[in-house]
Amino acid sequence: MTDQAKADRPALLRRLTALCAAGDVAVDIVEAGLVLSALRRPGLEDAPYRAHVATLCAEVGDQVRRRRRPVEALREVLVHGYGYRGDRETYDDLQNADLAAVIDRRRGLPVALSLVWLQAARAQGWYCVGVSFPGHFLVLLDAEGTRTVLDPFNAGATLQPPDLRALLKAMHGAQAELQPQHVATVPDRDVLLRLENNIKIRQLNSGDTTGATATLERMTAVAPERSELWFEAGSLNAQVDAVGAACRAFDRFLAVDAETPESHDPEVTAARAKARRDATALLRELRRRLN
Repeated sequence: MTDQAKADRPALLRRLTALCAAGDVAVDIVEAGLVLSALRRPGLEDAPYRAHVATLCAEVGDQVRRRRRPVEALREVLVHGYGYRGDRETYDDLQNADLAAVIDRRRGLPVALSLVWLQAARAQGWYCVGVSFPGHFLVLLDAEGTRTVLDPFNAGATLQPPDLRALLKAMHGAQAELQPQHVATVPDRDVLLRLENNIKIRQLNSGDTTGATATLERMTAVAPERSELWFEAGSLNAQVDAVGAACRAFDRFLAVDAETPESHDPEVTAARAKARRDATALLRELRRRLN
């Protein structure tokens, strides 16, 4: 990483936190996605990507003015016009979870493609949010009096309850039954966290623990009040002997956890107490190593 890139990184992390500071209110999701890309790819020039997404939004608006229905307008531009699709061939490629790379390649993971669909729909004044379906990611569009679940990975296919049930069984077995929580909508910050979690899982599976610590740094910038992210950041930094970073993460975990309301669930309460004990013990050991 160049000296300039190192200097830019703290500013980008602050920018990401500011974008996500409204909590569960809608985020400028493409802007946040491009900041995540810039953090992964130092020196990225993001203006062309913003311009491309603005073009997509304008062209969807043109389709609507031609009396296209909302779903048809989105498909006409994103799928037929620009070729956005799910990447079945190299599904686990990390580029599939990087918004800038997804725009370059016009393909990606379900959650990454959803950022483009969400922005294109919202630019028309439509209500559009993510749906954290088990093992997949969908979007809910509410436009012109009609609510529709769409699958950006599969050319914006419209999914009715029987389709959702079939998808669930295909992914989780014949015994799986569709439940209301399977089609619950999620805040934009959770969409961004899911995007980054896809990267982190692949990094850990490939043994890239150092890369996973950088991903967790981005995740804590998105949701600094999520104590579990700080605990994981501390644990992974300790694994790669980044002792100072591990101490800072565990300190932050303890501070954030102390401000988190207690749960009424005994299992959650017990798990939090154990995490606090573990973090305190690990901090003592790490500080001995520093000294």
